[in-house]
Amino acid sequence: MTVSAEPNHFARELRRWRARRRLSQLDLAIRADTTQRHLSFLEQGRSRPGRAMVVRLAESLSLSLRERNGFLLAAGYAPVYAESSLDAPELGPVREALDRILDGHLPCPAVVVRPHGLLVAANAAFGVLCEGAAPELLKPPVNVLRLALHPDGMAGRVVNLAEWGRHITGSLRDQLDRSPDPELEEFIVELDGYLPGLGAPDGHLGFAAPLRLRVPEGELRLITTLTSFATAVDVTLAELRLEAFLPADETSARILRERAARPTERHSLLSGTARLSGRTR
Repeated sequence: MTVSAEPNHFARELRRWRARRRLSQLDLAIRADTTQRHLSFLEQGRSRPGRAMVVRLAESLSLSLRERNGFLLAAGYAPVYAESSLDAPELGPVREALDRILDGHLPCPAVVVRPHGLLVAANAAFGVLCEGAAPELLKPPVNVLRLALHPDGMAGRVVNLAEWGRHITGSLRDQLDRSPDPELEEFIVELDGYLPGLGAPDGHLGFAAPLRLRVPEGELRLITTLTSFATAVDVTLAELRLEAFLPADETSARILRERAARPTERHSLLSGTARLSGRTR
Protein backbone atom coordinates (compact mmCIF):
# COMPACT_ATOMS: atom_id res chain seq x y z
CA MET A 1 0.00 0.00 0.00
CA THR A 2 1.30 3.45 -0.92
CA VAL A 3 0.23 6.87 0.33
CA SER A 4 0.81 10.34 -1.02
CA ALA A 5 4.06 11.91 0.12
CA GLU A 6 5.66 15.30 -0.38
CA PRO A 7 8.19 15.20 -3.24
CA ASN A 8 11.76 14.70 -2.01
CA HIS A 9 10.56 14.32 1.59
CA PHE A 10 12.17 10.90 1.82
CA ALA A 11 15.42 12.22 0.32
CA ARG A 12 15.63 14.91 3.00
CA GLU A 13 14.79 12.44 5.77
CA LEU A 14 17.41 9.99 4.52
CA ARG A 15 20.11 12.68 4.49
CA ARG A 16 19.04 13.91 7.92
CA TRP A 17 19.15 10.49 9.58
CA ARG A 18 22.43 9.51 7.93
CA ALA A 19 24.01 12.75 9.21
CA ARG A 20 22.52 12.16 12.67
CA ARG A 21 24.07 8.67 12.75
CA ARG A 22 27.39 10.08 11.49
CA LEU A 23 27.57 7.59 8.63
CA SER A 24 29.10 8.12 5.21
CA GLN A 25 27.10 7.11 2.15
CA LEU A 26 29.41 4.16 1.68
CA ASP A 27 29.00 3.01 5.30
CA LEU A 28 25.21 3.12 5.07
CA ALA A 29 25.18 1.49 1.64
CA ILE A 30 27.20 -1.45 2.97
CA ARG A 31 24.91 -1.82 5.97
CA ALA A 32 21.80 -1.76 3.80
CA ASP A 33 23.25 -4.13 1.18
CA THR A 34 23.03 -1.62 -1.66
CA THR A 35 25.47 0.53 -3.66
CA GLN A 36 26.76 3.98 -2.82
CA ARG A 37 25.56 5.14 -6.24
CA HIS A 38 21.99 4.00 -5.56
CA LEU A 39 22.03 5.62 -2.13
CA SER A 40 23.29 8.86 -3.67
CA PHE A 41 20.40 8.82 -6.16
CA LEU A 42 17.94 8.27 -3.30
CA GLU A 43 19.36 11.20 -1.33
CA GLN A 44 19.11 13.43 -4.41
CA GLY A 45 15.53 12.38 -5.08
CA ARG A 46 16.54 10.97 -8.46
CA SER A 47 15.38 7.45 -7.53
CA ARG A 48 12.32 6.27 -5.63
CA PRO A 49 13.01 3.50 -3.12
CA GLY A 50 11.00 0.33 -2.94
CA ARG A 51 9.29 -0.53 0.30
CA ALA A 52 11.84 -3.25 1.14
CA MET A 53 14.69 -0.80 0.63
CA VAL A 54 13.06 1.73 2.96
CA VAL A 55 12.75 -0.94 5.65
CA ARG A 56 16.39 -2.02 5.16
CA LEU A 57 17.61 1.56 5.39
CA ALA A 58 15.53 2.17 8.52
CA GLU A 59 17.00 -0.93 10.16
CA SER A 60 20.52 0.06 9.10
CA LEU A 61 20.01 3.51 10.64
CA SER A 62 18.84 1.89 13.91
CA LEU A 63 15.57 3.80 13.88
CA SER A 64 12.94 3.04 16.49
CA LEU A 65 9.71 1.42 15.31
CA ARG A 66 7.92 4.77 15.53
CA GLU A 67 10.68 6.39 13.47
CA ARG A 68 10.56 3.54 10.94
CA ASN A 69 6.84 4.16 10.43
CA GLY A 70 7.60 7.84 9.81
CA PHE A 71 10.37 6.88 7.39
CA LEU A 72 7.93 4.71 5.42
CA LEU A 73 5.37 7.52 5.32
CA ALA A 74 8.03 9.91 4.01
CA ALA A 75 8.65 7.48 1.13
CA GLY A 76 4.92 7.19 0.38
CA TYR A 77 4.28 3.82 2.04
CA ALA A 78 1.85 2.94 4.81
CA PRO A 79 3.36 2.17 8.24
CA VAL A 80 3.99 -1.52 8.91
CA TYR A 81 4.36 -1.48 12.70
CA ALA A 82 1.15 -1.44 14.71
CA GLU A 83 0.67 0.90 17.66
CA SER A 84 -1.73 -0.89 20.00
CA SER A 85 -3.43 0.43 23.10
CA LEU A 86 -2.20 -1.18 26.30
CA ASP A 87 -5.83 -2.13 26.91
CA ALA A 88 -6.03 -4.00 23.60
CA PRO A 89 -6.91 -7.71 23.91
CA GLU A 90 -3.83 -8.74 21.91
CA LEU A 91 -1.58 -7.23 24.58
CA GLY A 92 -3.32 -9.14 27.37
CA PRO A 93 -0.46 -11.67 27.74
CA VAL A 94 2.02 -8.79 27.86
CA ARG A 95 0.10 -7.03 30.63
CA GLU A 96 -0.05 -10.21 32.67
CA ALA A 97 3.64 -10.93 32.14
CA LEU A 98 4.63 -7.41 33.21
CA ASP A 99 2.47 -7.68 36.32
CA ARG A 100 4.23 -10.91 37.23
CA ILE A 101 7.62 -9.30 36.66
CA LEU A 102 6.67 -6.31 38.82
CA ASP A 103 5.55 -8.63 41.63
CA GLY A 104 8.67 -10.74 41.14
CA HIS A 105 10.87 -7.75 42.02
CA LEU A 106 9.23 -7.34 45.44
CA PRO A 107 10.31 -6.21 47.98
CA CYS A 108 12.26 -3.95 45.60
CA PRO A 109 10.50 -1.03 43.88
CA ALA A 110 9.84 -1.48 40.17
CA VAL A 111 7.96 0.55 37.55
CA VAL A 112 6.94 0.29 33.90
CA VAL A 113 7.28 3.56 32.00
CA ARG A 114 6.69 5.02 28.57
CA PRO A 115 9.16 7.39 26.87
CA HIS A 116 10.15 10.49 28.84
CA GLY A 117 9.31 8.77 32.13
CA LEU A 118 5.52 8.50 31.96
CA LEU A 119 4.37 5.92 34.50
CA VAL A 120 2.33 2.98 33.26
CA ALA A 121 2.45 0.66 36.26
CA ALA A 122 4.22 0.17 39.58
CA ASN A 123 4.50 -2.52 42.20
CA ALA A 124 3.57 -2.14 45.87
CA ALA A 125 7.13 -1.21 46.90
CA PHE A 126 7.04 1.96 44.77
CA GLY A 127 5.70 3.78 47.81
CA VAL A 128 9.17 3.96 49.36
CA LEU A 129 10.28 6.22 46.51
CA CYS A 130 7.40 8.69 46.59
CA GLU A 131 6.88 9.09 50.34
CA GLY A 132 6.24 12.72 51.17
CA ALA A 133 5.93 13.81 47.53
CA ALA A 134 3.51 16.62 46.71
CA PRO A 135 0.08 15.25 45.71
CA GLU A 136 0.16 17.06 42.36
CA LEU A 137 3.25 15.06 41.35
CA LEU A 138 1.34 11.83 42.01
CA LYS A 139 -1.70 12.68 39.91
CA PRO A 140 -1.92 10.66 36.67
CA PRO A 141 -0.22 10.87 34.30
CA VAL A 142 2.72 10.60 36.71
CA ASN A 143 6.15 11.38 35.31
CA VAL A 144 8.65 9.39 37.38
CA LEU A 145 11.63 11.47 36.21
CA ARG A 146 9.98 14.71 37.31
CA LEU A 147 8.95 13.00 40.55
CA ALA A 148 12.56 11.89 41.08
CA LEU A 149 14.21 15.30 40.62
CA HIS A 150 11.53 17.85 41.56
CA PRO A 151 12.12 19.66 44.90
CA ASP A 152 8.61 18.64 45.97
CA GLY A 153 9.19 15.04 44.92
CA MET A 154 12.06 12.75 45.89
CA ALA A 155 14.81 15.37 45.58
CA GLY A 156 14.74 16.46 49.22
CA ARG A 157 15.50 12.88 50.31
CA VAL A 158 18.20 12.08 47.71
CA VAL A 159 21.63 12.38 49.33
CA ASN A 160 23.54 12.41 46.03
CA LEU A 161 21.03 14.41 43.99
CA ALA A 162 23.56 16.19 41.76
CA GLU A 163 25.40 13.01 40.79
CA TRP A 164 22.35 10.78 40.44
CA GLY A 165 20.27 13.42 38.68
CA ARG A 166 22.95 13.94 36.06
CA HIS A 167 22.91 10.23 35.30
CA ILE A 168 19.22 10.68 34.47
CA THR A 169 19.65 13.81 32.34
CA GLY A 170 22.74 12.35 30.68
CA SER A 171 20.74 9.32 29.58
CA LEU A 172 18.03 11.60 28.20
CA ARG A 173 20.63 13.59 26.28
CA ASP A 174 21.89 10.37 24.72
CA GLN A 175 18.31 9.68 23.58
CA LEU A 176 18.05 13.21 22.23
CA ASP A 177 21.28 12.78 20.28
CA ARG A 178 19.93 9.61 18.67
CA SER A 179 16.43 10.95 18.04
CA PRO A 180 15.85 14.73 17.98
CA ASP A 181 12.71 15.67 19.87
CA PRO A 182 11.86 19.30 20.84
CA GLU A 183 9.58 18.09 23.65
CA LEU A 184 12.37 15.99 25.15
CA GLU A 185 14.85 18.84 24.78
CA GLU A 186 12.49 21.13 26.73
CA PHE A 187 12.00 18.46 29.40
CA ILE A 188 15.76 18.09 29.90
CA VAL A 189 16.04 21.84 30.47
CA GLU A 190 13.32 21.58 33.12
CA LEU A 191 15.05 18.70 34.91
CA ASP A 192 18.44 20.45 34.79
CA GLY A 193 16.83 23.37 36.60
CA TYR A 194 16.11 21.14 39.61
CA LEU A 195 19.71 19.95 40.02
CA PRO A 196 22.36 21.57 42.23
CA GLY A 197 25.92 22.04 41.04
CA LEU A 198 28.23 19.06 41.24
CA GLY A 199 30.37 19.04 44.36
CA ALA A 200 33.35 16.89 45.20
CA PRO A 201 32.97 13.17 44.37
CA ASP A 202 31.66 11.13 47.30
CA GLY A 203 34.38 8.52 46.87
CA HIS A 204 32.04 5.82 45.63
CA LEU A 205 34.03 3.39 43.52
CA GLY A 206 31.54 0.54 43.24
CA PHE A 207 30.24 -1.08 40.10
CA ALA A 208 27.38 1.44 39.70
CA ALA A 209 26.34 4.86 40.95
CA PRO A 210 23.59 4.19 43.50
CA LEU A 211 20.55 6.23 44.38
CA ARG A 212 21.09 7.19 48.01
CA LEU A 213 17.67 7.80 49.50
CA ARG A 214 16.84 8.89 53.05
CA VAL A 215 14.08 6.88 54.72
CA PRO A 216 12.97 6.79 58.39
CA GLU A 217 14.97 3.59 58.89
CA GLY A 218 18.21 5.14 57.61
CA GLU A 219 19.58 5.33 54.06
CA LEU A 220 18.66 3.16 51.11
CA ARG A 221 21.32 2.56 48.47
CA LEU A 222 19.63 1.39 45.28
CA ILE A 223 20.99 0.57 41.85
CA THR A 224 18.73 0.58 38.81
CA THR A 225 18.27 -1.92 36.01
CA LEU A 226 16.38 -1.37 32.75
CA THR A 227 14.52 -4.04 30.78
CA SER A 228 12.91 -3.66 27.37
CA PHE A 229 11.27 -5.85 24.72
CA ALA A 230 14.15 -6.28 22.31
CA THR A 231 12.12 -8.19 19.70
CA ALA A 232 8.92 -6.13 19.87
CA VAL A 233 7.18 -5.35 16.57
CA ASP A 234 4.48 -3.17 18.13
CA VAL A 235 5.33 0.52 18.71
CA THR A 236 3.67 0.66 22.13
CA LEU A 237 5.42 -2.45 23.38
CA ALA A 238 8.80 -1.41 21.96
CA GLU A 239 8.65 1.87 23.88
CA LEU A 240 7.93 0.33 27.30
CA ARG A 241 10.75 0.13 29.83
CA LEU A 242 10.76 -1.73 33.13
CA GLU A 243 12.99 -0.11 35.74
CA ALA A 244 13.81 -1.95 38.96
CA PHE A 245 15.58 -0.49 42.00
CA LEU A 246 17.77 -3.17 43.59
CA PRO A 247 19.56 -2.94 46.95
CA ALA A 248 23.26 -2.11 46.70
CA ASP A 249 24.03 -3.40 50.22
CA GLU A 250 22.60 -5.66 52.89
CA THR A 251 21.27 -2.76 54.98
CA SER A 252 19.13 -1.61 52.08
CA ALA A 253 17.95 -5.15 51.41
CA ARG A 254 16.93 -5.55 55.06
CA ILE A 255 14.99 -2.26 55.09
CA LEU A 256 13.07 -3.28 51.98
CA ARG A 257 12.29 -6.72 53.40
CA GLU A 258 11.03 -5.27 56.65
CA ARG A 259 8.86 -2.75 54.82
CA ALA A 260 7.36 -5.48 52.66
CA ALA A 261 6.35 -7.38 55.81
CA ARG A 262 4.18 -4.49 56.98
CA PRO A 263 0.55 -4.76 55.79
CA THR A 264 0.47 -1.07 54.86
CA GLU A 265 3.32 -1.59 52.41
CA ARG A 266 1.32 -4.02 50.29
CA HIS A 267 -0.78 -1.35 48.58
CA SER A 268 0.56 1.00 45.93
CA LEU A 269 0.08 4.71 46.48
CA LEU A 270 -0.87 4.85 42.80
CA SER A 271 -3.77 2.43 42.74
CA GLY A 272 -5.14 3.91 39.52
CA THR A 273 -2.03 2.94 37.58
CA ALA A 274 -0.65 0.18 39.76
CA ARG A 275 -1.58 -2.78 37.60
CA LEU A 276 -1.47 -3.49 33.91
CA SER A 277 -3.92 -6.39 34.13
CA GLY A 278 -7.54 -5.47 34.72
CA ARG A 279 -6.97 -1.81 33.93
CA THR A 280 -9.97 0.43 34.38
CA ARG A 281 -8.86 3.38 32.29
